[in-house]
Amino acid sequence: MNKEFKLPDVGEGLTEADIVSWHVKPGDTVQINQVIVEIETAKAVVELPSPYAGTVTALLAAEGETVDVGTPIISVEVPGADGGPGQAPARPAASQPAQPARQAVLVGYGAKPGATTRRPRKSPSTRPASYPATPAAPPPSAPVPPGGPTRSGHTVRALTKPPVRRLARDLGVDLTALAGSGPEGSVTREDVERAAGEATARSGYGFATADDSGAAVATAASPSGTDLSGTEERIPVRGVRKHVAAAMVASAFTAPHVTEFLQVDVTETMAAVRRARDLPEFAGVKVSPLLFVAKALLVAVARHPMVNSSWDDAAQEIVVKHRVNLGVAVAAERGLLVPNVKGAESMSLVQLARALDELTGTARAGKATPADLSGGTITITNVGVFGVDAGTPILTPGEAAILAFGQVREAPWVHEGELAVRKVTTLSLSFDHRIVDGELGSAVLSDVGSMLADPVRMLAWS
Repeated sequence: MNKEFKLPDVGEGLTEADIVSWHVKPGDTVQINQVIVEIETAKAVVELPSPYAGTVTALLAAEGETVDVGTPIISVEVPGADGGPGQAPARPAASQPAQPARQAVLVGYGAKPGATTRRPRKSPSTRPASYPATPAAPPPSAPVPPGGPTRSGHTVRALTKPPVRRLARDLGVDLTALAGSGPEGSVTREDVERAAGEATARSGYGFATADDSGAAVATAASPSGTDLSGTEERIPVRGVRKHVAAAMVASAFTAPHVTEFLQVDVTETMAAVRRARDLPEFAGVKVSPLLFVAKALLVAVARHPMVNSSWDDAAQEIVVKHRVNLGVAVAAERGLLVPNVKGAESMSLVQLARALDELTGTARAGKATPADLSGGTITITNVGVFGVDAGTPILTPGEAAILAFGQVREAPWVHEGELAVRKVTTLSLSFDHRIVDGELGSAVLSDVGSMLADPVRMLAWS
């Protein structure tokens, strides 16, 4: 009997996801809980397991396609599911009330009851009803990955991360033809770009490379010396980039933003960072100025709880959160991610350091879960790591404030009545003016600045 696996909602109310990579193909045998596909949602790249044991008969969605939650994505032939030999006879229909069909829920994933609504697409989907049950035969000269083992007559797929696979698709590079230079023979971004460059040299045309965000960027190259830099390239907006763009537009045009700036002498904080690194309690933990900025913001939130709130437009209420889920903006390969430390207000400085270290590392590695990226209440963005002094950050949707921490640099400063060279940074606080007025925003920013100028105040005020 053929059973279809429908795309589940792997987060809180997500309506769609992109198919990143299939791990199986028609004709493959799968077991229950075997990973069959990677999908990318607005919040994370997630591996989905099979709810059935059987033989794959069709893939109902292509890699790179955006699929609505509840849409069938794979069909599996399940032996004995139609009451074959060895199966118990079906119970009479009259002996038990009819129950609606229910899809197996595995490892915490499952579609929510009820229909999922989303805004209509501008153009109809071009997804075919089904893909061929058997894969097309490869050309006789198709290269095999060096040393690549086979399983059931099929070459094992190249080891590579989803962003690299996406780049390979953009550049038209066949991953199975590459010998990976990464750990355990995995294919890296450099391998893909090198292969694209070699193909370009053979054809004499320009090719695409990738910037730090993973997006393809046109590079001019012409045997005739013609400048092709003015040509255009269209990059599909998918996954995290699409959802971040939508969220930022919604935030910018829903919440009235106000941004205030404050320059702070953080010489004492930088000295505290150096002392903390030498303490045995912080052994094996990254201690950076961001840790002290985070702690100062948490103390400021405790002194001014209204800044840790959200606006409920439907109920026309301000929802003040007594728990602080501290978000930290992370520039990952997939795009901008904002994982958050749950219950940060109750953590010691050492606990906060460990939590920040683990969470940002997980996000940069592309392993942040939907739970890591949901439920934030207030956010910090460290623009200083990019050599930027200040900015006007846009609020994370549903939050009332976001603090930007600029680069720490040496600057002339009046210290104890004399001109001196001190460590100085600029803090920028954006807030929702429906909730936070100028007085409250100024008080929060001033408190954070005072604690960074004199870290002892964190102890006095906490």
